[in-house]
Amino acid sequence: MLSFRLVYIFSYNLFQFCGHTWILANTIARFLTFGQDALADTFYSVGFVMSLCQLLSILELFHIADGIEKARLLPRFIQVMEKNILLIMVIMLEEFQSKPVVCVLFFLWNTLDLLRYPHELLCVMDTPSITMLWTRYTLWIPLYILSVAIEGVTVYQALPYIEPTASNSANIHLPFILMVYLPVLALGASVTVWQLLKERQHRLEKWDRKMKRK
Repeated sequence: MLSFRLVYIFSYNLFQFCGHTWILANTIARFLTFGQDALADTFYSVGFVMSLCQLLSILELFHIADGIEKARLLPRFIQVMEKNILLIMVIMLEEFQSKPVVCVLFFLWNTLDLLRYPHELLCVMDTPSITMLWTRYTLWIPLYILSVAIEGVTVYQALPYIEPTASNSANIHLPFILMVYLPVLALGASVTVWQLLKERQHRLEKWDRKMKRK
């Protein structure tokens, strides 16, 4: 008998999977149709759905804390927060939204999520796949490192657009805050990768033990 928690977590993962599939398919289709001209309006085409998916990803922190999802809280917290912080920055800087780096960032984010949510759906249905498990915890890590590097490039390229709007009267210098954010981003990514490597080892060893019992 299906429980509400099971239906909810399945619906959540299915929604995220469909949302990120649509974003990635839309981005690729526009690039194949319009070429490099499509890079300039990527945010206008998929920004709303991207923002909705990333905003809802905050719920994953409660999923882990409540035990609905079996994962480490710290790396997921870092991933969710870094994406939402970058997305808020892009939303605030309208002139920056047409930069190619935004399209590259969205492409990597959606690729990462499409490596994760199918695996989560299979786990919810209690039909895990070793292929999806390996892909989720092996390919995901180098792609995550690449996405963090692009996030750093995004912050750096956004600095000239933030400078004119920095509020010195309130003693808040936003470009300086973002420059401080870069090493924090690198530190957070290092912790995340370390945690994910440990989680990968645990999940693969658990799968091996399961196969040996069979």
